[in-house]
Amino acid sequence: MENPLWNRLPAEVRDQVDALVADDQRLSAVKAVLDGSGQPRAGLYECHRLVAERYAALGQGFHRPPTAPLDLEDLIRKVQELPRPPAAVEALWDGDTEGWFVVVLGVTRDPNTEHHLATVQHGNDIRAFNGEVPPWPEAEEASRIGAALAGRLGVPFHFASPDEPDDSAPRWWDTL
Repeated sequence: MENPLWNRLPAEVRDQVDALVADDQRLSAVKAVLDGSGQPRAGLYECHRLVAERYAALGQGFHRPPTAPLDLEDLIRKVQELPRPPAAVEALWDGDTEGWFVVVLGVTRDPNTEHHLATVQHGNDIRAFNGEVPPWPEAEEASRIGAALAGRLGVPFHFASPDEPDDSAPRWWDTL
């Protein structure tokens, strides 16, 4: 692989990066490159690009595959395993270095507690630059299944920002 940053990394750091890539520990691999890059220290984006190149060189997909479609019966089983019944079902946006995704939660009160039920992601954020979104298919799926789950449980469904990613949208308990 011809990459000046890769070539200047010590052999043990290159081995560590490849081991982390093999274990799909993307952020740890980026940190290993950053920490091992010496002086002048490499930039974060340069390290990220290098790790993406190592994923390709090792024959691994760098981007997370889309999540499997949500199954209402599986979610009902997960809710039945919660310590107490939820007062609402909530969907909310979250994101990481790969892009936006929607998390479906069972929400309980007194104290306000959220219980992860599912994560929905249908691609990375390159979709936004390619004009593939909106609509956001993960928001559509989370809205459809979340509303169905809430209906089966007899509780409200809350998704404050179904039309666009917004990780600062009001939570269900903020609307009471």
